[in-house]
Amino acid sequence: MLRISSSVAIPDHEIDLHAIRSQGAGGQNVNKVSTAVHLRFDIHTSSLPQFYKDALLKLPDQRISADGVIMIKAQQYRTQERNREDALNRLRTLIQRAAIPRKKRKATAPTRSSQNRRIERKKRQGRLKALRRTIE
Repeated sequence: MLRISSSVAIPDHEIDLHAIRSQGAGGQNVNKVSTAVHLRFDIHTSSLPQFYKDALLKLPDQRISADGVIMIKAQQYRTQERNREDALNRLRTLIQRAAIPRKKRKATAPTRSSQNRRIERKKRQGRLKALRRTIE
C-alpha cells in the first residue's frame, strides 16, 4: 500500500513493478542482475479520487503517456529493493505535486518604464535598419 496522504492510499495491485537489467556502465553486476525497476501506474483504472486523476492528467510531464499511464524507470541504485523504493517515492512525489492547487495568474498592465524601454528598443532597431539601406 503506497500512502499518498493521510486519507489517500494506492493498493499494491494497482502498481505494476517489473525488474529489468540496468543500462550503462557497471560491469558484471549490470550484465547479470536485473536491478532496475520499471513502474507502470494506470491513472484511469486506479482507485484515486477523481480530483487526483484530473490533476495528474493535466500535468505536462513526459512520464505520463497520452492514454494516462505513468511510467517510471528507476536504475540509480545497485540493488533492486532500493530502486523499487526510489520508483515508489517518485510516484508518490508526482501524485502529491499534482494535488497542490496552482495559483491563478493575475493579468497586470505593463509599467510605464517597461513600455518606454520597449519603444526605445524599437526606435534603436529602426535606426539600425535605416543605416543598412542603400544610399542614393
